[in-house]
Amino acid sequence: MAKNSVKQIEKDERRILDELRKNANKSINDIAEKCGFSRQKVWRAINILEKNHTIWGYTAVVDEEKLDKKGYIMLIRRSNKPVTEEILNHITKREIADRVKKMGVEFTNSILTHGNYDWVICFNANDMSDAKKVVELYRQLYEGFFSEIHLLEKMFNAVSCGITNPEIDKLNDFFKI
Repeated sequence: MAKNSVKQIEKDERRILDELRKNANKSINDIAEKCGFSRQKVWRAINILEKNHTIWGYTAVVDEEKLDKKGYIMLIRRSNKPVTEEILNHITKREIADRVKKMGVEFTNSILTHGNYDWVICFNANDMSDAKKVVELYRQLYEGFFSEIHLLEKMFNAVSCGITNPEIDKLNDFFKI
């Protein structure tokens, strides 16, 4: 197989992505050394992956508790009512994120799903009261477009963004009777 065949390039990109997933803060030199590639090859691959939006951001995995925040998950089921262009624009422009940010709420994930629920939104808030205000805001803004909204409070992140929580031993308390 030619060294720069499409399959080999994809395989090399996956190795680079695996290293970035483990720690996006790694230097290009560290990634190159770990993968056995040149620094230039890693830099070029990362640039291509960013340009084609395979990589569309970098983030730190943060312990909400240490920031005096709590994590929440909102499960949303759509109704059969057709979504208007205005509502669709409101959702895709993420205008609601700016509104809730003023309340000290930060969205961390917004996921369209297929299954019992159609949309899963994860966010951090000061407390349950603020989380319920977010749910109420969704009910008001999108009245009739959602048939159900459920709110869950996250108790513990065992894994986040593929990274195991360094305090994973806290999970033992959950399973003790």
